Amino acid sequence: MTEVSAALVKELRDETSVGMMDCKKALVEAGGDKAQAIKLLRERGLAVAGKKAARVAKEGVVAAEILQGGRVGVMIEVNCETDFVTRNDSFKELVKQLQALAQTAPDNMLATAARELVVAKIASIGENIIVRRNIRYEVQGEGVVASYIHLGGKVGVLVEVGCGQAGTRARDEFRELVKDLTLHIAACNPQYLARQDVSAAVLQSEKEIYAKQVQNKPANIVEKIVVGKLEKFYAQSCLVEQGFVKDPEQSVTELLAARGKQLDDQLVIRRFARFQVGVE
Repeated sequence: MTEVSAALVKELRDETSVGMMDCKKALVEAGGDKAQAIKLLRERGLAVAGKKAARVAKEGVVAAEILQGGRVGVMIEVNCETDFVTRNDSFKELVKQLQALAQTAPDNMLATAARELVVAKIASIGENIIVRRNIRYEVQGEGVVASYIHLGGKVGVLVEVGCGQAGTRARDEFRELVKDLTLHIAACNPQYLARQDVSAAVLQSEKEIYAKQVQNKPANIVEKIVVGKLEKFYAQSCLVEQGFVKDPEQSVTELLAARGKQLDDQLVIRRFARFQVGVE
């Protein structure tokens, strides 16, 4: 029998909220493979999809900046060892410098561009600092890039919302919509923009899990259940299919259509990113 450490069991429990004994059993069956253990727990209906949150760092901040009147936006995540350092003026100054560098750095290449700056700051502060990721959006056509920072820098959102007419960008109704969308993304944590963005591998894994959960039912019933569960998966995971956070009875797609009709324009979410400190 595979031996699993108490630390690994606790890690799995923290990521799934499943009981210690069930976590240990799943890890033993999976030969110590945590990802496989999570899949086993989901097949048994014990773990919920999307609960897993792989911790990669304990503390840090997400910061964003909008430039050129909403034509360009950048967002970065910087990790450190303690929350105390995030409140340090020297660390805050580093974040500002990194934001400036992020304006021209390719996505997820800021760490390379800022290596010397970060090394010097580590020596000064006496604590390890990691530039974990960065992203830059520039509007394609008409529209705006907007950002939102939540929980004092623990969660950040960057989104590009497009429109068909140049005049729409300046209208209060459009800007209010964009702000609402950033709040929605921060609160609802969509994993994809639309269902076509879900990879074939992820879909196959979800289908296998759903089928395993009802494997004792007739094949035609299993197929219907799997289809129904996939629709629920899309509604939970895809931004445009989620219920709008301020009115869950209305999907984000329906919200865009309603506001578009009000503005006499076609509105679309082109892309988004959501960073959460220490979470994949």
